[in-house]
Amino acid sequence: MNEEVRIGEVTEDEFVDETLVCKECGNEFVFTAGEQRFYKEKGFMNKPKSCKACRDAKKNAGRAPREYFETTCAKCGGVAKVIFQPSNDRPVYCSACFEEMKNAQQ
Repeated sequence: MNEEVRIGEVTEDEFVDETLVCKECGNEFVFTAGEQRFYKEKGFMNKPKSCKACRDAKKNAGRAPREYFETTCAKCGGVAKVIFQPSNDRPVYCSACFEEMKNAQQ
């Protein structure tokens, strides 16, 4: 009788992917072991009732769609898509050049 009894402690092995049905769209979705671990760590008591797509749609329901502006990257000359109206007084960079410059500063 060398069995360990742990009360209130859940090991990683005890979480198993679980298939649930979305209350919004009726589609099945997987509540992964990782998500279950996250819910446990945050103290959430209930399983999700909606799939990720329906949760995201509900979260973004009141928002206007984002407007993107295209301009020329000041570094490489390629197309840069940004969420603000670019002006001529400051350079604008594409995502790749911006990331490259940010990493070079670190």
